[in-house]
Amino acid sequence: MDASRAPLVAGNWKMNPTSRQEAVELGVTVRDATTDLPVRTVVCPPFIFLEAVATAVGGGSTVAGGIGVGAQTMHAGDSGAYTGEVSAPMLAGLAQYVILGHSERRRYDNETDAAVAEKVAAAVAHELVPIAAIGERAEERRAGETEAVIERQLRAAISRLERLAGSGLVIAYEPVWAIGTGDAASGSDAQAAAAQIRALLHEADPDGAHEVPILYGGSCTPENAPEFFAQPDVDGALVGGASLDPAAFAAIVMAAAERSG
Repeated sequence: MDASRAPLVAGNWKMNPTSRQEAVELGVTVRDATTDLPVRTVVCPPFIFLEAVATAVGGGSTVAGGIGVGAQTMHAGDSGAYTGEVSAPMLAGLAQYVILGHSERRRYDNETDAAVAEKVAAAVAHELVPIAAIGERAEERRAGETEAVIERQLRAAISRLERLAGSGLVIAYEPVWAIGTGDAASGSDAQAAAAQIRALLHEADPDGAHEVPILYGGSCTPENAPEFFAQPDVDGALVGGASLDPAAFAAIVMAAAERSG
């Protein structure tokens, strides 16, 4: 973990919880447990609960020591005949962050590399912080294609940006085979991927590559988080299941805070 970048830990709640009250309580509990820690902490509730959670936690923040609110996806267009979609302008005032290209969106909603590129550019244009997720599936890992998948997905994700410097971009490396399986990557696996990502970012924009936080995502827990955060190119985590347990999520944020010192 590089001291020049504030660590970032984002919780992806996915399609949970099922009630507004539970969502608000979860957001407030996380806020109270993590306030003033030197970490950019983010909660990403379902869209229907964004306004309630944002209001409850105080509107949201993009600086260390506060709590930000993120959406789980968005459409690249500002408006139009796209039934069921949500645009970046609609997120204004509700969210500061947005997860883009998550493996579940790629798998279940046929989200392509090209679509992710358009969404990342749209998020930056509307001053949202994009958390662009990339990572290989189990069969790609077995075939020795991890590096090729990372390169393809990363190059696509940043292809519509003029520069990285000042974009706010965040990259989340999420080995798909580790998501929700309890079979997390090792610290060395995460570092190898993060180092490759950093090198590709530097190739794209030598002046801006150092600004981009790289997160690990995939069965991250309080027990294994310190191992990931000990890696020089890993700046935090995109947390799934553990983000629904406020004590576990707070412990991961605290682990990031300890490593940042």
